[in-house]
Amino acid sequence: MSQRRFTPATLIAGLAASAALLLPGMASAAGYIHPANNEAGAVVHPEHFKSSKTRAQVTAEAEAAVRQGGTSRFNASVYPAPAPQTGAGKTRQEVINELINETPAQRDARQRAMGG
Repeated sequence: MSQRRFTPATLIAGLAASAALLLPGMASAAGYIHPANNEAGAVVHPEHFKSSKTRAQVTAEAEAAVRQGGTSRFNASVYPAPAPQTGAGKTRQEVINELINETPAQRDARQRAMGG
């Protein structure tokens, strides 16, 4: 049997493989959630979380969402939110008049848009 020698290419390939396996683990060490060998599979470290917003900014955003009905939509089974009113709607006669007076090209475009 001949003895194998490590060539520079073999060493470089080994270093590259080691780096590929080790670097993701080191990058995740700076995160908020760390993998753990337990039932949950992760451990949360709140002190590692870095926020770009102040508490006042977050509170203001939450209050704005509540004013717009943002938080209750998901809990009250009314998702998606109703469209905001844009003004008074058309009467039945106005709609009928529009349909009667539309051109054939407009009628074809409307029917294609409606799937007919």
